[in-house]
Amino acid sequence: MLSSYVAHTKYMDGASGTSSRREVMKGIVGASALVAARAQTPASRKPNILYIHSHDTGRYIQPYGYEVPTPNLQKLASEGILFRQAFDAAPTCSPSRAALLTGHCPHNNGMLGLAHRGFSLNDYNQHIIHWLRPHGYRSTLIGVQHIARDPHTIGYDEVVDSGGDHVAQVAPAAARFLKQAPKQPFFLTVGFHETHREFAPAGSQDDKRFTLPPAPVPDADPTRRDMADFHATARVLDDGIGTVLQALESAGLAENTLVISTTDHGIAFPAMKCNLTVHGTSVYLIVRGPGGFRGGKVCDSMISQMDLYPTICDLLNIEKPEWLQGRSLMPVISGNTAQLHEEIFAEVNYHAAYEPKRAVRTLRYNYIRHFGDRTTPVLPNCDDGFSKTYWLEHGWGNQIVAREMLFDTVFDPEESRNLAGDPAYAKALDEVRGRLDAWMQRTNDPLLHGPVKAPRGAVVNDPNGISPQEPVRSAWSS
Repeated sequence: MLSSYVAHTKYMDGASGTSSRREVMKGIVGASALVAARAQTPASRKPNILYIHSHDTGRYIQPYGYEVPTPNLQKLASEGILFRQAFDAAPTCSPSRAALLTGHCPHNNGMLGLAHRGFSLNDYNQHIIHWLRPHGYRSTLIGVQHIARDPHTIGYDEVVDSGGDHVAQVAPAAARFLKQAPKQPFFLTVGFHETHREFAPAGSQDDKRFTLPPAPVPDADPTRRDMADFHATARVLDDGIGTVLQALESAGLAENTLVISTTDHGIAFPAMKCNLTVHGTSVYLIVRGPGGFRGGKVCDSMISQMDLYPTICDLLNIEKPEWLQGRSLMPVISGNTAQLHEEIFAEVNYHAAYEPKRAVRTLRYNYIRHFGDRTTPVLPNCDDGFSKTYWLEHGWGNQIVAREMLFDTVFDPEESRNLAGDPAYAKALDEVRGRLDAWMQRTNDPLLHGPVKAPRGAVVNDPNGISPQEPVRSAWSS
């Protein structure tokens, strides 16, 4: 919820038997949110949309209280709304981005693995740019997209060749685009490679001696060095975002542009990226612009990145496609409710290697279920680095991975104590099992029918390997 909110209305995602009174209240909430949005976005002046995103950043930026200096993101948060409890639909690169941009989960939109390894959307026409085009929006891509091998496959009206995907190439290209008075309204995607590994080397501003590694990894010299390098890379990212936002301001476009700044998943450290705990699925999300997204507020409502697509539809007063699985943020933004969801879901199918697992997160618990017979970590699904090497040297490959995990997020916010075997939590475990089973049935999850098949031509790592840099093989021979 926003920091000033006192209303507390909750309802079940996809639950049956909802009372008529609750349905009425939902209608009132939705209508009020739409009225608020429409009052601030006249039809004659549709807002531009700037979707500016990073790789592998999690919530490790200054506005979330971490000692990672990102002053431009801090300024954006002080002017917009910071979502403290935002989560992705998948803690892996292409599936996460695909879920945000199509509005439904990876096993429904088809993005089961990494685009550059042969995975793709079932239908690129479900990308939000195609839904906005009939309403006058011209779409432009600059930098990272990671949902298609060839960016032209997606269907942007314009793909700008920036000469690379790093801040050094992308930020100047985006600034030039904005300074050239682009046709409005526009949907502009600006994607940065940072903070993906390999990290920039730490300089004097990021002294490893005084750097704290992220919670899942121990405080040791290699992990401090790793995190110091991440800090340096986050500075580069922040500089790039600052360049783009300054160009937006200088061009006189900031007032009528909805800025959505986020990342795909957790940072690339062991037990973070590609994991369904809070360390893998939590993302930073800052939104600034028309429709109530101003004021330096904080929102504590649990949300999914899939909620952004319906939010944009409501903000623009346009119909929503029937396939959307998220919910508009407008009832939260307008103050009519504090929580949109009682449950949100996340999944992994393929990353570097096959590792099928599912999760349901409620307002109290996070429940994770692994599928298949494997009982040890899938090491290629962790990017190489100093922290991974440190874990490997201490026997990470022999650690046992529980088939089921249950975390009480109130008393264990770092999600490090598995309660699935604790009799005191048997009732809670049974409830979240039911929630996950029901969602898998509703969405016709392919895992219900056995191992998830990859598309022909896709390549993956051997799950028994160690590094994603090892030779790949056809997913059909796995």
